[in-house]
Amino acid sequence: MIDNIIIFGYLMGILALGLWSGRNITSMEHFSVAGRSFKSLVIFATLSASFIGGGFSIGNAEKVFLFGIVNIFALWGFSLKEILVAAFIAPRMDRFNNCISVGDIMKRDYGTTGKVITGVFSLLLCAGIVGAQVGGIGIIFNVFLDIPPKIGILIGCGIVITYTTVGGMRAIVFTDIVQFIALGIAIPLTLYLGIQQAGGWEALREATPPSHLAIPGAEYTTLAFVSLFLTFLLGETLVPPYMQRLYIGKNARHTARGTLLSGLFSIPFFAVTGCIGLLALAINPELDANMSLPYVIREVLPIGIKGLVIAGVISIVMSSADSFLNAAAIAFTHDIVKPFSKDSITPRQELWIAKAVTLSVGIMAIIFAIRIQSVLDILIFAYNFWAPIILVPLVGTLLGVRANLWSFIGGGIAGISGVLAWNATLGEQTGVDGLVIGVFCNTVAFAFISTFAPHADGTENNAS
Repeated sequence: MIDNIIIFGYLMGILALGLWSGRNITSMEHFSVAGRSFKSLVIFATLSASFIGGGFSIGNAEKVFLFGIVNIFALWGFSLKEILVAAFIAPRMDRFNNCISVGDIMKRDYGTTGKVITGVFSLLLCAGIVGAQVGGIGIIFNVFLDIPPKIGILIGCGIVITYTTVGGMRAIVFTDIVQFIALGIAIPLTLYLGIQQAGGWEALREATPPSHLAIPGAEYTTLAFVSLFLTFLLGETLVPPYMQRLYIGKNARHTARGTLLSGLFSIPFFAVTGCIGLLALAINPELDANMSLPYVIREVLPIGIKGLVIAGVISIVMSSADSFLNAAAIAFTHDIVKPFSKDSITPRQELWIAKAVTLSVGIMAIIFAIRIQSVLDILIFAYNFWAPIILVPLVGTLLGVRANLWSFIGGGIAGISGVLAWNATLGEQTGVDGLVIGVFCNTVAFAFISTFAPHADGTENNAS
């Protein structure tokens, strides 16, 4: 009873904070990038809260339970990505201080066509991830609070949709700060108390199969491990919600520092969530691996602390869902609708369209999560197409590489073809993910076309 009061009190507090911080949003600039007013510590907190989704916490514990610490090392590919972005991308963001979407950046070299194509893929990716996170919210409410998944979806997602629609990025940033603090305390506390109950680090090590402590382990070849590492390095690089965080800093220095701190934080955090998987294996080897993190929380935490930790775990999914929901609305409104309107949409109309799209995408995500049980597999499949299509030309523009629309389109076609061909032939035999091959194919085609057909298409070199 005490735990339930803590959890629902926390959720109502998040809703109130989101609505309060999102008041007086009157422009698309504030809805999408919160006025570009935040310093490095805020960027650090909101970036960290956004990337710590179910896959990097509950999913990481599950994979370590099954395959060992190799999954922690593979996830550090994501950490390296954050550090590389902080070193090479974030310091250049002052050049894009009039951009509010990924499409705005892409328009510089690839014109309106490139902007619209990027908007379409941004919308598909973000809406898909929202759908997956919505389903995760229902599962978490069911596992921890014994609430039917459909009711859990309505409660959790209703809160997220409400404050994201009303307050946009400003509401997301303020709620992310609270959610990050909750996560930063809850997850390490769970591991610490669990290890104490298990008899200490030495007892945990002795109860862990030796294969779970080896790199690359029994389940992976060296090539498969490298592929997994590269997949985490490339798969989420510069996806729209993370690009939004690069826009909200007061200047590039704050943006770079916040991004670096987030990347460094992810290294021990992934180790902690992975070790919780080992702890679950040591306590109950017969456990369903998907239940690793929830099981440890339920079994080792005392009343009161358990409620705080469960609230933190709920934050894991909510903090990812709100970011992708906001990015989906911006992609649709600013990168797809606005270019076709020929500037006939006023700033106020654009803001209201973005809010309406936020609400609509959220409601559709709820419907899909309730009615279609297999949607997650479809979403994961679609997710693999961001990096092979968009990542290479996006990085090219951010780094100042002179390119054109044909290199964008040709690289994208090569990337898609590489993914499909590889997965249909050698993917399973080698253990190498098609995403890695797709990015390689895109890079080769993009470089070739950019070299031999420089700016033959006459695209604009300005953002809108």
